[in-house]
This record gives sequence, structure tokens and C-alpha cells, in this order.
Amino acid sequence: MRLTIHEHEVDWTAIRAQGAGGQNVNKVSSAVQLRFDIEASSLPEAVKARLRALPDQRIGTDGVIVIKAQTQRSQPRNLAEAMARLQALVDSVAQAPRKRIATKPTLGSKRRRIEAKVQRGKLKAERGRPNE
Repeated sequence: MRLTIHEHEVDWTAIRAQGAGGQNVNKVSSAVQLRFDIEASSLPEAVKARLRALPDQRIGTDGVIVIKAQTQRSQPRNLAEAMARLQALVDSVAQAPRKRIATKPTLGSKRRRIEAKVQRGKLKAERGRPNE
């Protein structure tokens, strides 16, 4: 299931990129910081709950996702990359996880487990001092 993120739900600001780049990095704001408020979005409630439950450092305690993109040299490409990352994050929780169906171990697996335990016990018993 693919949920679309509307551009009016996303706030972004242009910032100066970090790292090497010479004069260009000091005078051009080509990096993009994207902010997406989970609660104010038009996403379904179940998706919002799964997004909030993610153990992701980009999701703040206030429920705002902050994504910074600075790998590209131009601002539009950094914005497109940040939007793609946000879309990937939403897509990862868009589909509800399948419920696990509990199963019982087979009779053969039970026997193999017991036989392995018996073998291991015999090996350990032989390690002791010999009886006189």
C-alpha cells in the first residue's frame, strides 16, 4: 500500500551544508531540512501510531520527523532526496505487520532435541575422574 505525502504537510528550510566544499559550501544554502508533523498529517490513525512507535532518532518526542539531506550539490535534488526518504519511512509502516501464528514443535524435533541432550550429558559424564 502506497500512501502519498502532500507537499503542504511538509515544511522545509534551506540550510548550509556541513563538510568540505570550499567557498561554495560557505555561501550557498544547498542542504535541506525537512519537517513533517505526524499528528497534523492526513495519514490514517493506524499508520500514525506505527510511525510514532518506530525506534528512529529522526522522530522527536513531539511527533515531528526531521530529515536532513545534504549529499547533493543543488537544493532541488536535496529536497527530492529528503522527500524520498520521508516517503520510504512512511511506506515502511504503511502495511500492518502480519500476526504471528503460534505453532507446536513436531514429534521428530522433540525427539532430536532429547537425543542431543542425552548425548551431551553422556559426554559431560565421561569428563569426570574414572571410578576405581
